[in-house]
Amino acid sequence: MADTPEKRIKKKLVQMLKQEGVWYFFPAANGMGRAGIPDVIGVVKGRFIGIECKADATKKPTALQMQCAAHIREAGGAWFLVYDDVSTEIVRQFIRSF
Repeated sequence: MADTPEKRIKKKLVQMLKQEGVWYFFPAANGMGRAGIPDVIGVVKGRFIGIECKADATKKPTALQMQCAAHIREAGGAWFLVYDDVSTEIVRQFIRSF
């Protein structure tokens, strides 16, 4: 599998999640799942988080991804868009806020 900008973001994110002791997984994207689901699902001290990864700030979530983000937040979870070190750090600060 080619090393893409989005893959590099995911790798850094996973490294941070491991450092912070977060339980996480990558939902299968094999056509059997539901469209719009975040790239990474995790639990931070009992709170659900969804994280959508993009290659850079110019790449925007799809309408279905934004709809899923709204549903996650309405249900009491947290949703993040990660595309660089700064946005990854925002997730880290959220994790450490508990």
